[in-house]
Amino acid sequence: MAVRAGTTRLICPLTSATVEAMRADMRAAATAGADTVECRLDFLTRAPEPGDLAQLLSDAPLDVIVTCRAEREGGRFAGDERDRLAILHEAAKHHPAFIDVEMDVPPSDWPDAPVIQSRHDFQGIPADIDAILKAQEASPAAVNKVAFTPAGPEDALLALDAAGRTGKPTIALAMGEAGVLSRVLARKVAAMGTFASLSPQTTSAPGQPTLEEFKQLYHWDSMSADTAVYGVIGCPVGHSMSPAIHNAAFAAADVDAVYVPLLIQPGTENFNRFMDAALARAWLDLRGLSVTIPHKESALAYVGADNCDELAVRIGAVNTITIAPGGELRGDNTDYAAAIDAVCDAIGIAREGLAGRSVAVLGAGGAARAIVAALAHYGAQTTIYNRTVSRAEQLAGEFGGCAASIDAAASIDAEIVINCTPIGMHPKVDASPLESVPPAVKVVFDTIYNPIETRLLALARAAKLRCVSGVEMFVNQGVAQFERWTGQRAPRDVMRRVVLEHLGA
Repeated sequence: MAVRAGTTRLICPLTSATVEAMRADMRAAATAGADTVECRLDFLTRAPEPGDLAQLLSDAPLDVIVTCRAEREGGRFAGDERDRLAILHEAAKHHPAFIDVEMDVPPSDWPDAPVIQSRHDFQGIPADIDAILKAQEASPAAVNKVAFTPAGPEDALLALDAAGRTGKPTIALAMGEAGVLSRVLARKVAAMGTFASLSPQTTSAPGQPTLEEFKQLYHWDSMSADTAVYGVIGCPVGHSMSPAIHNAAFAAADVDAVYVPLLIQPGTENFNRFMDAALARAWLDLRGLSVTIPHKESALAYVGADNCDELAVRIGAVNTITIAPGGELRGDNTDYAAAIDAVCDAIGIAREGLAGRSVAVLGAGGAARAIVAALAHYGAQTTIYNRTVSRAEQLAGEFGGCAASIDAAASIDAEIVINCTPIGMHPKVDASPLESVPPAVKVVFDTIYNPIETRLLALARAAKLRCVSGVEMFVNQGVAQFERWTGQRAPRDVMRRVVLEHLGA
């Protein structure tokens, strides 16, 4: 796809209930960095009269799009169609930059103003999407607009395709959390515009980031066609701190890149469909992916064992994919290294110094599997404690070590304890997998990072033991990903600060 030159408008929808509040929000949007506002007249509690429109639209501080969306296309205007069109014709007298008109309105009924011809589908992707775009291209409208509901972020790529290849200025958006990619990368393909709300409470469609997120999180003003793309794949993914951490790191290191959340529903087929679609688009410049639950096993299968590090293959999971400019893939598991290094740093040893040390691992899930594999690789003597003993026995049998019931953890005889269970995680912060720390223990590592100090760590600190927070593991794995992707030294202090800020520390 040949990307057009041009500047993409950051459009702020105004959804206030009164003309006075909408005008105030217009000024706020201008201050916050919007290029254009969209006055959603259908959100007003009463239909606007000529005097209201004059008050709202006269001497606007920035360009205005006027929209009065009918219910049939997801709007709130439930009145007579003739009355709705009359409002748009009256608004045109105040010379807005554009008026949004739905595709089913014939040009003979259009107001005397530049028109954005729009089509919305809140159920999915219209089966005739290509015909819709072709008809819009042939229409007398100034701007094309399509918005639809994607099944996954691969559908958001279809929106970006449409925005980048049309001859006429185009807004093409995939709505909802799975479509965030189409909104954030609109500037990369020189779309006519993308929508950014004043706040999470004032969105006009699902999936809109805020103006602050566009400007601060995604560094909108520095994005171009050459900006490399990274992201985190998961389900859920909206809670992830990774976009904040990596985007801050890219900015600090002066790397022209943006990192986005990618909501992919469970299932290898869904994972593969996105990967195939993303890698088929050279213009996307996709260079790296973080992979989280439930897609780590699918990532290993997709990349292929021959292209992954040895321990990642033994663990059976990949959390980091690196994509070369030619499309070659590399898979790594930075979770195990992040955890092991957090422990070794606390003790003041190299990884090889774990050989012969006794370690108790609480839990037998995915995090425990990665850590147990690494401990075995470096020669530690590991005992796995788990509520379901058979799972601990299976893990111990695969990587070496012993297994026991979590009920026996009170009598742990190990130098190092690593908690890989969710016990003590927010919001159940008063829970702990151990009621007291056994006397043989010298180091306690809790992989939980929210809260920063769990009840288990508080017990260890009171006993004057060495304590390792899950924050250190979280930062370590992010640092490892950054360095694999960029070949540069990661700004660790910046990444750690962002984690702590998000955790309220």
